[in-house]
Amino acid sequence: MMKLSSKSDYGIRALVDLAQHAGAGPIPSSEIALRQAIPASLVGQVLGRLRTAGFIRSTRGAQGGHQLAVPADAIRLDVVVQSLEGPISPGACLDEAPIERCTGAAAQVRLWADVQAAILEVLNGRTVEDLAQQQAAAGSRYQI
Repeated sequence: MMKLSSKSDYGIRALVDLAQHAGAGPIPSSEIALRQAIPASLVGQVLGRLRTAGFIRSTRGAQGGHQLAVPADAIRLDVVVQSLEGPISPGACLDEAPIERCTGAAAQVRLWADVQAAILEVLNGRTVEDLAQQQAAAGSRYQI
């Protein structure tokens, strides 16, 4: 089973939280960590990556915290995951260009390319706003 790291899970959770609290001013890291069950030891790292990627802006100080830098409906999940994880690839050779350089059976290479395309299609078709609305409707954590 291909499994994305906790960076993507925590990053998406943090973005959904910020989307749900948009307009409330900067949200402290500790509140995001508590509400989204993100370990306190990792929330700063994840928020730092999201800030570097341009998804959030941060304010220092007693009234500081984090907020979305772009509208939640403009943040596609494929871009979030790739900014946190790097290229999404269920097969090692799919990162190589051109794909014809991959070793192994051509059918297997095509299989992994199809899996990669399906994952990207699902993530590309959803935004942080979509998850924030689903979470609000369900009253629980997001679902992809």
